[in-house]
Amino acid sequence: MLEFDKITPFPTATYGVDTTIGTIISDILPYVFTITGILLLIYLLLGGFQLMFAAGDPKKVQGAWGKITNAVIGFVIIFIAYWLTQLIGKVFNIEIINTIFG
Repeated sequence: MLEFDKITPFPTATYGVDTTIGTIISDILPYVFTITGILLLIYLLLGGFQLMFAAGDPKKVQGAWGKITNAVIGFVIIFIAYWLTQLIGKVFNIEIINTIFG
């Protein structure tokens, strides 16, 4: 008979009763920044390809520049979020934030 209480989706996870939401967020945060960076690159490339294949059509060119602009704005937001997180960790000496990214 299978015991469902012994099944863990992540075998290396050490979450228990005393786990806080902050611990979970700090464990997920590096992955969030990585995934958003990859998605940002893909979005930027799609905008570039759309611009290359626009063939001079003003609506297609405008749509491509919109994608590229949104990708750059997204990059700036991700960059600021990363460094703001680091700054807050250093200024307020929050140990869990200081150890998030190594």
